[in-house]
Amino acid sequence: MNIKPIKTEQDYEKALRRLEIIFDASPETQEGDEAEILSMLIENYENQYYPINAPDPIEAIKIRMEEMDIKQKDLIGIIGGKSRVSEVLNKKKSLTVEMIRELEKKLHISASILVANYQLMK
Repeated sequence: MNIKPIKTEQDYEKALRRLEIIFDASPETQEGDEAEILSMLIENYENQYYPINAPDPIEAIKIRMEEMDIKQKDLIGIIGGKSRVSEVLNKKKSLTVEMIRELEKKLHISASILVANYQLMK
């Protein structure tokens, strides 16, 4: 096992190729240990050079709606009436604290995501 830090894109590509080869190795083997270490190094490199930003609150709601097979009409009573749901999902109106509390309970989205700033449409 010859593992070293991933410092360049070439190192990253090489690590990915090696991990692909040993990915299914048994955990209690030398290759299994190597796969675990490479995974951590790759994750660290990706977090540093290819960060994935969290979606804005409205996109997070839409993603969760899709995951839970929830339609816009299903948010009536959680966000407000039909027109308020539409205004919020179309970024015409901001989420209120009460909406955030209800969405956190019903959709299981962290309030820390829902309170993030986002741009309203004009």
